[in-house]
Amino acid sequence: MLSQVITAFGAPLNAVDTPTPEPGGTEVLVKVHHCGVCHTDIHLHDGYFSLGSGKKLELARGVPLPHTLGHEIEGEIIAAGPDATGVVVGARVAVFPWIGCGTCATCQRGEEQNCGRPRQIGCSGRAPGGYATHVLVPHPRYLLDYGAAPPALAATYMCAGLTAFSALKKVGPVAAGDPVLVLGTGGVGMMAIRFAEAVLGQTAFAVDIDDSRLKAALAAGARRAYDANDPDAAKKVKSDTDGGPFAVIDFVGSEASFAFANGVVRRGGRIIVVGLSGGTMTAPLLMIAMRPFSIIGSYTGSLREAREMLDLVRGGNVESIPIDQRPLSGANQALDDLRAGKVVGRVVLTP
Repeated sequence: MLSQVITAFGAPLNAVDTPTPEPGGTEVLVKVHHCGVCHTDIHLHDGYFSLGSGKKLELARGVPLPHTLGHEIEGEIIAAGPDATGVVVGARVAVFPWIGCGTCATCQRGEEQNCGRPRQIGCSGRAPGGYATHVLVPHPRYLLDYGAAPPALAATYMCAGLTAFSALKKVGPVAAGDPVLVLGTGGVGMMAIRFAEAVLGQTAFAVDIDDSRLKAALAAGARRAYDANDPDAAKKVKSDTDGGPFAVIDFVGSEASFAFANGVVRRGGRIIVVGLSGGTMTAPLLMIAMRPFSIIGSYTGSLREAREMLDLVRGGNVESIPIDQRPLSGANQALDDLRAGKVVGRVVLTP
């Protein structure tokens, strides 16, 4: 098994050749054909998340090295343990990576993605990811049928697609006059624009700081797109949305993006924070009650939501986002390009 591995936080990934694992119990071995490159991979590669004001959430304890990144995985079942039932060797599947302990109350509610003792593939130290030729999946229930979707796109549905879908579901029922704003149109924001009409029955407005991503957002179906660098951007958004959007989905998660969201959301609306760029937020507590608006956190999505999302995909109700396929050996460059904001849509590695 060939992997691109973190051996030191912040240092380039190293190519490592190890014995291919053998599945036991309910485990399933998947030969990786496609693995998306996500912003979360950057934070894991750096070894920390920013908490603002120079503070960091260090990852050394939760992600011991060496570690293999990659949680947007599509591949082929090639072997299964003796207790893995219903497995078809040779089948192509998408891998749900947001796996919990399986026994806590959170997991029992079907919210494994929020488990306090996670076994998330590619994101926790307990489960190597898909920047490799093979990946071991703990149970067949995490292997999902993606229908006739392009395999590279199916890989990205396991994080970018699912994260966008779950955030859109948190908007709740909307009326025709309740517009939704997507803030940040990278890979996940682009997915939200693609899913918006199928989930909410309406197209979304979009905001970004990059002209190429704004053009891509319009091509993907955004109703209007605004450059956040424009000093009048907030005023234009409020004018075009009859006083402000009902919901702002912040796929950036920075101090600047939250401030923009807080400045445009309408009375009685909601801000859904998804992005992990980091920082702190400030808002007068009085105004949260008097406006009133809700602040909701959204972290990936559940296995149930993943299946619901793929039902839409198999029904042909969601179009693709731009996909840039690269060899596994290009993992370091892919991470660098994503850091530099050079990626429109998603980069997908092809082991």
